[in-house]
Amino acid sequence: MASSIIALLLFLSSPFISFAASQAAKTFIFRIDGGSMPSIFPTHYHWYSTEFAEESRILHVYHTVFHGFSAVVTPDEADNLRNHPAVLAVFEDRRRELHTTRSPQFLGLQNQKGLWSESDYGSDVIIGVFDTGIWPERRSFSDLNLGPIPKRWRGVCESGARFGPRNCNRKIIGARFFAKGQQAAVIGGINKTVEFLSPRDADGHGTHTSSTAAGRHAFKASMSGYASGVAKGVAPKARIAAYKVCWKESGCLDSDILAAFDAAVRDGVDVISISIGGGDGITSPYYLDPIAIGSYGAASKGIFVSSSAGNEGPNGMSVTNLAPWVTTVGASTIDRNFPADAILGDGHRLRGVSLYAGVPLNGRMFPVVYPGKSGMSSASLCMENTLDPKHVRGKIVICDRGSSPRVAKGLVVKKAGGVGMILANGASNGEGLVGDAHLIPACAVGSNEGDRIKAYASSHPNPIASIDFRGTIVGIKPAPVIASFSGRGPNGLSPEILKPDLIAPGVNILAAWTDAVGPTGLPSDPRKTEFNILSGTSMACPHVSGAAALLKSAHPDWSPAAIRSAMMTTTNLVDNSNRSLIDESTGKSATPYDYGSGHLNLGRAMDPGLVYDITNDDYITFLCSIGYGPKTIQVITRTPVRCPTRRKPSPGNLNYPSITAVFPTSTRGLVSKTVIRTATNVGQAEAVYRARIESPRGVTVTVKPPRLVFTLAVKRRSYAVTVTVDTRNVVLGETGAVFGSVTWFDGGKHVVRSPVVVTQMDTL
Repeated sequence: MASSIIALLLFLSSPFISFAASQAAKTFIFRIDGGSMPSIFPTHYHWYSTEFAEESRILHVYHTVFHGFSAVVTPDEADNLRNHPAVLAVFEDRRRELHTTRSPQFLGLQNQKGLWSESDYGSDVIIGVFDTGIWPERRSFSDLNLGPIPKRWRGVCESGARFGPRNCNRKIIGARFFAKGQQAAVIGGINKTVEFLSPRDADGHGTHTSSTAAGRHAFKASMSGYASGVAKGVAPKARIAAYKVCWKESGCLDSDILAAFDAAVRDGVDVISISIGGGDGITSPYYLDPIAIGSYGAASKGIFVSSSAGNEGPNGMSVTNLAPWVTTVGASTIDRNFPADAILGDGHRLRGVSLYAGVPLNGRMFPVVYPGKSGMSSASLCMENTLDPKHVRGKIVICDRGSSPRVAKGLVVKKAGGVGMILANGASNGEGLVGDAHLIPACAVGSNEGDRIKAYASSHPNPIASIDFRGTIVGIKPAPVIASFSGRGPNGLSPEILKPDLIAPGVNILAAWTDAVGPTGLPSDPRKTEFNILSGTSMACPHVSGAAALLKSAHPDWSPAAIRSAMMTTTNLVDNSNRSLIDESTGKSATPYDYGSGHLNLGRAMDPGLVYDITNDDYITFLCSIGYGPKTIQVITRTPVRCPTRRKPSPGNLNYPSITAVFPTSTRGLVSKTVIRTATNVGQAEAVYRARIESPRGVTVTVKPPRLVFTLAVKRRSYAVTVTVDTRNVVLGETGAVFGSVTWFDGGKHVVRSPVVVTQMDTL
């Protein structure tokens, strides 16, 4: 210890805490080896503020999921601190983005049955929602007939602008807000004219996700008449703890998100729902990703973490939140839609969608114009101040999707004197459609329909059109369909781990909304609505969060990995037409790169038969297998670790519910790879399971043993899956992979399926 103190004192003699006049200060996050603190300091905060940065420059001190602090320093000072013997890692604060009534039934839940029975399933479970806060007055957050708050709860209801302890109840049992990172990063600080410096939600996103996960029953719910009925979350009796980490104007910062993880674990949540991720195209390694680090700290304490897969689909390798201890959720449609057809003067009726609730056109035809006749331009995108009123006044304007918010394009049309808008997808969006609460008569159409309308407008001497708004239709087929925007695999960090893990409803989801903004979120939208309809993997994630709460309540001894396994191995792979799941962007059959293990079926997940469990030691072994050294792993795990020295472990042997065999691109000829899985019986004590193999085309898959026998004394059985492929003959296709499965049957109701992915890719 003496030598450590001498080293620290020598380091302190350098002028590292003085600002460099030529550099602007930024927020950095410092991962510190907590065990290196000299005994002369009573707390880590005293140590940090004495030896690393002035007290006034420290924003957050992290104790629970992460040891360290965030502070405002110059890049030179941050580089200087990297050399401190107690500093394990330094990373600049990074801005993240949000991955913005019928859906619970679509998960296999039925009123008054199973997990939605009259029992108190979920009432003992606490869901921590990391988002934009909450609007507590909504009916979805009533605590009527809810029992006492779980005694183990240690959280608080923080006070701030228009929010105080009276806004919490037996439903919203805690609420915090994290603004220090934002205050440091935003010039002039948070804009208090549009934000609430409190847990109150000025954006709406957090209210929507919270009520999707755990909203109470709200009768006569709708968004301006659309999707009318009873609105309720997946786990209506679960408790909510709101952690406001995102702000309407400035997004979400890693330093604040990490502080929320620290608080949520300390407070005693059981589930964390985080519909947040990168949107900058950057995929950071796990040890430089505060969401991955915070999630590991939570998962290691037995907390289930669900996250959104991102909205950058349908491009390959667009999935985000890739850590294997996080459950990553893609988005699908449900069997409800809001059709609005574009009717052309030549008699054609082209399918579209809309949530427009104003005065309809009632069949009246108007001239239709496309301002981008010469190709994509700012005018074709209907950007601000690009439309010439002389050309669009009194007409329906065709606008290309992209570069600005969809509903904002309608305002541009309105300002230029247009009477309506047809929003056309480009090739990248394909046929994927989402409804919007437009401020003028408008509908969205797919890429093919958009091209037809543009061709009509450019070729006909007097083109005219109208829009027919047809309200709400249920029973749509096929459904579910993989949303075109949903993030796709393969996993860009660890291709041996299939991501996303599964899909859940994420298109046109009705849930509670803030009173601070209208349904479009635009400042110029004066409307108020108790409920709103949104789309995104942000909406899919809380469905899985609520499902995890119900499973945790039913099986309190299950680990986060066991809960995820139960969901993944019991998914649906067919739609309501009993056909294979379809990719919305192409209209073709989807693959595990699109949907992971399949579509969540919570009814079956309640009794999965077998689960694939994963311990903290298993995750450490995985991190060793991908080339991380002990010091790098310690950044994630908080405690020192040792990696095997004799034989490097294989990342494919992580006991994941899916199986991916990755062969190097240089491989030629006949090759094999074997992975090990261990199944834990959570069903009947005496059970025999037999394997059924669906080998990918051109690949041979074998399982040994082909039969697993469980008894009262033997609850765990391991088996080996060997994948053999002749790389000279196998055709990987457009996705760069081929797909199959290994399924275990017990002869009764249990069907435990793992997708098998075979690909060629260079990895570490």
